[in-house]
Amino acid sequence: MPAFGFRIDRAIKALRQDLNRRFKRNGIDLTPEQWLICYKLYQAHSGLSQNELADESYKDAPTISRIIDRLVMKKQVAREPVQDDRRRHKIRLTDLGISTVKSALPLVQENRTIGWEGLSENDYNDLCRLMDQLYANYLEG
Repeated sequence: MPAFGFRIDRAIKALRQDLNRRFKRNGIDLTPEQWLICYKLYQAHSGLSQNELADESYKDAPTISRIIDRLVMKKQVAREPVQDDRRRHKIRLTDLGISTVKSALPLVQENRTIGWEGLSENDYNDLCRLMDQLYANYLEG
C-alpha cells in the first residue's frame, strides 16, 4: 500500500505554499498557522483562552503560545485578563486582526477552490469521512 502519510503531507504542503503566496501577493502578513488562529478567534467573537485555541486547532500549548506571541507583536490579537482570574487571559482579535481576516477570507476561498478543482461534493465528503476515520484509528491505538 502506498504511503498515505506522504500523500497527506504533500497535499498539506501544497495547500500551505499556495496560501502563503496568496497572502504575500496581497500584503497579508500571516502564515497559514497564524491564519487558523485568527479565523478561530473571528468565529468565536468573544475571544478564546489559549487552551481553547489549542483544542480548536489541534496544536499543543507551546505552539499556540508562540503563534499568539507573534500575532500580538503584529498587533493582530490582544491578550485580555480574565476578570475573575488574573492568571488567565482571553485572546481576542484586534480591529487590525478583524480587518486582516476579512481581507484574507476571499484568498482562503480561492485556495480551497483550487484544491477542490475536478472533485465532487461526494469526493469531499468521502475524504472528510476517511480523514476522520484515520484520526479516530490513531486515537484508539
